Amino acid sequence: MTLHRPTPASSGETPQDVARRIDALRGQLGDDVLVMGHHYQHDSVIRHTDLRGDSLELARKVDAISAKHIVFCGVYFMAESAALLARDGQSVHIPESDANCVMSQMAPAQRVDAVLRNLSGTGRNVIPLAYVNTSLAVKAVVGRHGGAVCTSANAKTMLTWARERADAVVFLPDKNLARNTADLLGIAEDRRHILDIRDGGAAVDMDAASGAELLMWPGCCAIHARFNLRQMERMRDEHPGCRIAVHPECSPEVVRAADAAGSTSFLIRYAEEQKPGTTLVIGTEINLVERLAAQHAGRITVLPLLESGCSHMARVTAPKLLATLESIASGTASPVAIPLDLQDDAHAALQRMLEACA
Repeated sequence: MTLHRPTPASSGETPQDVARRIDALRGQLGDDVLVMGHHYQHDSVIRHTDLRGDSLELARKVDAISAKHIVFCGVYFMAESAALLARDGQSVHIPESDANCVMSQMAPAQRVDAVLRNLSGTGRNVIPLAYVNTSLAVKAVVGRHGGAVCTSANAKTMLTWARERADAVVFLPDKNLARNTADLLGIAEDRRHILDIRDGGAAVDMDAASGAELLMWPGCCAIHARFNLRQMERMRDEHPGCRIAVHPECSPEVVRAADAAGSTSFLIRYAEEQKPGTTLVIGTEINLVERLAAQHAGRITVLPLLESGCSHMARVTAPKLLATLESIASGTASPVAIPLDLQDDAHAALQRMLEACA
C-alpha cells in the first residue's frame, strides 16, 4: 500500500519540523482555537485535530464548540457548513480555500433553482434533498424550496422525511447515493427518473418526471465512481473469504455485491467489529483505508479495493494548517465568509436535517 506523503513546507522544513511548530502554536493559542478534520485528511493533518468525523458528525459538534476560532481541515463546502452553524463571534477558517469537491461542482446553484422551478411549475409538490456535498448557494436554494440537507449516514432518514412531505423528491447531486438509498427504502425502479439538466435546466423530460417520485440529479463522486465489480472479483480471488465494505457513493452494482455498505463512520465501526484474522477490503478514499490498516495491524488485514484518493482533500496539508494558525495568532486570518442573502435559507436546510436526525 502506497502512503501519501504531505507537501513539504516551502522553507525546506521537514514534516517533523512543521509538526513541532504546529504543536507549539497550538499550545500558545490554547482554548481559543479548535481544529476539526474529516476522515479523508492525511495523517499528518489528522494528528493535529481536536475533533474528527464524517460530515454529519462534524456538523452536529459545531454547536457545542466554544472556541473563538474553528479551523476546518476538509473541503470548502464543509467549512461553509461549519461557518453557517457557528455561534456569533466565532470564525471558521480553512487551510486551503481551493479545496473543493468535484461532485458539488456538478450542481451549480442557478441550474438547481431553474430545474426546481420547472418541476414545481407542474403543480406537484416537489421537495429537494441536497447531499451535504453541495455549495452554500445550493443549500440556500434547497432551503428556499422547503428542502433539507442529508449525509451518507442519514440519507435513508432524510429521504423518508422528504417523501412524507412531497409528491416527489429531487435528490442531488449524487445519483449513486440516491439509487442506493432508494433500494433501501424499496422505491421501485419505475418510480425513479434521472434528470436531464442540460440547457440550463430546460431539457428536463417533464412527462417522465411527472411519473416519478424520486428525481435524481446526474452527479457522482469521482473517488467512489472508480470502484467496480472486476476489482471486487479480483480481491475475492486473491483473498478467499475476505469481506468487502464500500461507501454508498459507489454504484448500486458495487454496493449490492459488497458484504456491507455505509458512511465513513460506518466503515470505521465495521472494521472494529471484524474478528481477528479477517481480511477486510474497503472501497473508499485511500487516507481512511490506510489509517484503518495501521490502526488494526496485527488483528485484521485491511486492504483498499483500489487506491483512490481525493486530490482536493489532499490540498489541505500540515504546512497550510501551520500557516492558518500563524495568521490567527497574528490577527491577519481571513475566515470563511457567509453571504447574508444566503444565510437564512441555507441554515434552514441544515437545521431541518439536524432536527430530523436529533
